Amino acid sequence: MKDIHAVKGKFLIQRLIEEGEHEHQDFKFAISDARKIARSISAFANNDGGHLLIGVKDNGKVAGVRNEEDIYVVEQAAQSYCTPAQEIKVKAYIAEGGAVVMKVDIEASAVRPVMVREAEGKMKAYYRVNDENIVAHPLMVKIWRKAAADNGMLLELSHGQRALLDLIDEEKQLTFERYLHRAHVSQALGEEIVTRLGAAGIIKLAYNGTEFVITAAD
Repeated sequence: MKDIHAVKGKFLIQRLIEEGEHEHQDFKFAISDARKIARSISAFANNDGGHLLIGVKDNGKVAGVRNEEDIYVVEQAAQSYCTPAQEIKVKAYIAEGGAVVMKVDIEASAVRPVMVREAEGKMKAYYRVNDENIVAHPLMVKIWRKAAADNGMLLELSHGQRALLDLIDEEKQLTFERYLHRAHVSQALGEEIVTRLGAAGIIKLAYNGTEFVITAAD
């Protein structure tokens, strides 16, 4: 069994908890399912990184790590359930009342998508939006893969690509389905155009709280 060597961190943990759950922070009370932890790791790695506070309830109450085996479950989630496997950093802190809270840091992955091996071998990618882990849109996954394969290079805009940029300029954001309808293009061609422009960093898929939309990149 791996011993947890905790250091004093009452005020650090208190400050982090006061921030609440957000795009870069997730509370985990109990660690019983490596696959659920892998979804959080995938979501952070596919976004801008983040950390888990293990031993903290959703309401921010410190309960503490209940079992030293929790660290093994987290490592299993990162190494065995995530593809590619993710490197994580785990540090334990002594929080309020002497309870131990583990802070698990996940960096943004240099290679996306980071997929999770779900039940029956299915693979899904997750993405962090506010305080939720959501399943990444299939087009988002295609954009990540193309960007990794060709470094996002785009030498010249095609007529179809310019048409999409004109629509974004007009509507600011639109769903993929609306884009197909407005542009009168097939799904296959539409996916190719969105993927190429997304991989080149010209547009992006964003979640607006209800659905994924195509918008200009920041």
